[in-house]
Amino acid sequence: MNKTFRVVTIAYIIFLSMALGMGLFAGAVVAPVIFGSEKWLLSEVLSTYQEGQVMSEVFLRLSFVVNVTVLLIAIYEGYKYKKGERTSVGLIATFLVMATGMMFSGYYMPDIMQMQLAGEAMTQSVAFDNAHKGSELNFKIFTFSLLVLIVVNMKKACK
Repeated sequence: MNKTFRVVTIAYIIFLSMALGMGLFAGAVVAPVIFGSEKWLLSEVLSTYQEGQVMSEVFLRLSFVVNVTVLLIAIYEGYKYKKGERTSVGLIATFLVMATGMMFSGYYMPDIMQMQLAGEAMTQSVAFDNAHKGSELNFKIFTFSLLVLIVVNMKKACK
């Protein structure tokens, strides 16, 4: 691996790690705090619907990071593929990160945001519940696949 590509690889791994950290932080720290705001504020200041609106804004902003991540992965992993540096695990992880990242920001986020704009009653429907559960599963696959992609690239970079 030449020096320039090694530096690009390190920057790529750092960016992927930051994106992974943001996703994990939003899901594991921010969501439980927002949806448990009455514990921290000692009274119910926000309704569950309002907490959902705040959380949606967090994930909407995170979707911009997801889009940039997908773009960088497409460029970097596409270049590696073209050079013949590919592994089956790396290809599967790349596909999963790109597919779930695009589904998250292009399908689930707009769908959930549209349902929230329809009002609180819509957010209590089976359709909203199914979309929300689907987005959670989708994002878990995204973060796990991103972790696998980071590990695959770390192994290559540390040689």
